Order: sequence, then C-alpha cells, then structure tokens
Amino acid sequence: METYATALSYAIPGFIVLILIEYAVSRLKRIQVNQPLDTISSISSGITNTLKTLMGLAVVIISYDWMVNHIALLEIKSTIAVYALTFIGLDFAGYWSHRFNHTINVFWNRHIIHHSSEEFNLACALRQNISAIFSIYFFLYIPLALLGVPAEVVAFVAPVHFFAQFWYHTRLIKKMGILEYILVTPSHHRVHHAINDEYLDKNYSEIFILWDKLFGTFQEELPEKPPVYGVKKPVNTWNPILINYIHFWQILKDAWRTKRVWDKVRIWFMPTGWRPQDMIKKHPLLYTTDPYTRKKYSTESSLFLKLWSWFQLLMTVLLMYYLLISVANLTLLEIVNYAIFLMVSIFAYTSLMDRHIVAVYSEFIKASIGSLLIIQRGGSWFGIDTYLPYTTYIIALYIGLSLFLTCYFHFIERKQNVPSLERVSKSA
Repeated sequence: METYATALSYAIPGFIVLILIEYAVSRLKRIQVNQPLDTISSISSGITNTLKTLMGLAVVIISYDWMVNHIALLEIKSTIAVYALTFIGLDFAGYWSHRFNHTINVFWNRHIIHHSSEEFNLACALRQNISAIFSIYFFLYIPLALLGVPAEVVAFVAPVHFFAQFWYHTRLIKKMGILEYILVTPSHHRVHHAINDEYLDKNYSEIFILWDKLFGTFQEELPEKPPVYGVKKPVNTWNPILINYIHFWQILKDAWRTKRVWDKVRIWFMPTGWRPQDMIKKHPLLYTTDPYTRKKYSTESSLFLKLWSWFQLLMTVLLMYYLLISVANLTLLEIVNYAIFLMVSIFAYTSLMDRHIVAVYSEFIKASIGSLLIIQRGGSWFGIDTYLPYTTYIIALYIGLSLFLTCYFHFIERKQNVPSLERVSKSA
C-alpha cells in the first residue's frame, strides 16, 4: 500500500498538469473539450478509486505471488528483457479483461464508470471503478506465472502499464502516422469510447493495437463519422459513486421482477445490455438510437455553484494528497476513517451538482464524521498541524462552510428566479 501511495503522490501532480495543458491548448484551438461539472465528476471518480485501494477494498481470489510460487515451470531473473516481456504479457491480459468487461452483462458494471462521461478528455481517463471488489481475472496471468516472471517485476510494471493509458484520452491529437499501426493512439481510443453503432465494442487494446487487429475487434476512426461519447443508456448524474453501481442496480431489479427463473439466472452472464422480454415490455428503458441528436446531461448551475464545486474538488484533492503522504504513519482504521470522510464528501458535492436533496443529508453526515475525527484526535486533523500550523482550524471551517453553502444552494438559490440562473450558467 505504501508503494502504491508513493507512486500516486508523484503521478497525481503530473496528471493535473497534463489536464491543465490540454485545457489551455483547447482554448487556443477554440475546441471545447471540457465541461466544468463533467470534469469535476471525472477527477472525483479518480479520487474514489484511489480511496478504495487505500482502504484495501479488493478481494484477490488467487494472487499472482501464489501462482508464480506454485505453477512456475521456469525460474528467470529480473533482466530488462523480462520487464519487456512482462509489459507485453500484462497488455495481452489487459485486452481480454477489457473485452470481458464490455461483453458480459454483470462485468460491464466494473467498467461503465470509465465510459460514462459524454466528453472525451484527459480528465475522463481518471474515471476508474470502485465496484470491482473481486479480482476475477487472475487466470489471465497464468502465462506469466508459468514462465516464472517474478512477482516483484509484475508489481513494478503493472502501475507503469496502467499510467501509460492516460495520455491517449484526448480529442486534440489527430492521426499519428506510423504509430497508428503499433500503439493505441487517441484516434483508436476515441473509437472505443464512442456510442456510434460503427464503433461499439471496438479497440479494446490498452497499449499495443496489435491485439485488436489479431482478434478482429479493430475499427479505424472514420472522418465522416465523428465519435459521440458516453454510454447508450445515459447515466444522467455527476455522482461517480452512483454511476459505479447503476448498471448492477438495473440488472438486480430485472432479475427480481422477471417471471422466468432461467432469466433470473442468465441475465447476469448474457451479453451486455441483455434484458428478459417481459422486462423490455413492462419496464422499457430509454437508449440513445441516434447519437447525433442526443442531448448531453446538464443541470442548472450558477457561476457561484460552479466555483464552489471547483473549490470542493480542490479541497478534496489536497486532503487526499495529505492522506497519500501520511499512509506510512497511519493505522488501517485511521486510513479507512479518513477515506470514508472523503467518499462522503464526494458523494455530497457531486449530488449538489445534480441539484438533488440527498446532497443536504450527505453534508450533515460529512460534518458529523469530520467533527468526530477532529475530536477523537484531540483537536487535530491526523497530525497535519505538525507540518502546517492551524490547518485543522481551516479544515473545520471548510466543513462548516460546506454544510452552510449546500443548504444555501438547495433551499435558497433554487427558490430564486430559474431563468436568471440559467442565463448565468450559460455565461460561465
């Protein structure tokens, strides 16, 4: 966990700088690639994924360490060639796990968050899941284990392979010449994120585009078919925690309601989106049939609310960063309590972005948890005053202000003239 936290403490500033550079270039090119609330939702999703990992909310059925110790046919040393072989092996496993997530109904719930943004930018790359609690794709690592690739090599290469998938989530880079035949490029990945019929379930590769071409899932980006992003059944919320379970909840409802016992069982493992016939008739769902006429999800938001939402995100990032650099000094229970506070905070301010009453209730819970954490530690926020004096007072003030402004936005601002609110929103 400490190694993971250290890696992220270096990676996060890099991600933020690249997102800011993309935004600056998009303004220079007059290409809109960011929508404020969508970007806040995306970055918040990345934070929830980090918190899940720090809390240890992952069940490994069979660890790679166990496999390499019990089924390895060879014993090899950690050379440069082994690191390269491991990178390729992880990419092969990534292609198939990615493909399974897209094509099996229940597994789509593990991945829907990544595709839920109706924009395509570097921020949406941070939309990572918290719903994949069980590590079910261990069998894809059997080839590496049979070759005897050391566990420490896999542990080192895995985050490098993961972070290397960040850069191609952008609309600003067009075709990349000869690299189009070797690597996954922004053009390839735009196809993967699109809901156009021509592009659905294509380009699963993570680093090397070879796998799609080898297994028949490659699709080139067509000039006459500009990609439209999102999912066929729009999630219609900015709350990343809700998005993580929205597909699972739909399957669960269909499995409960449908009459046939066989349908109750097979719905989980049928192709993604499959529903029993009686559910299609009794409980129809609205899907996007023409992506070019689809309206993107939006909520009424004043300039003040947008600025406050940005401030909420900034505070959450700063608090999470302090957690990352303090992991070695905290007990697991302290990490979990800290992470729960940030999870509730994200749930609260993204619900406020949705203009939902649950934001108010969530803020009361957040204020209660935050106050309790400060009181339990003798008036200090996890020892932060040792490094920055009086910071606990600032955090306490922020918690109180957050509750006050959430009530203001929901009970006062929304009661004001809605047309004037919409005019301010459009000018923001």
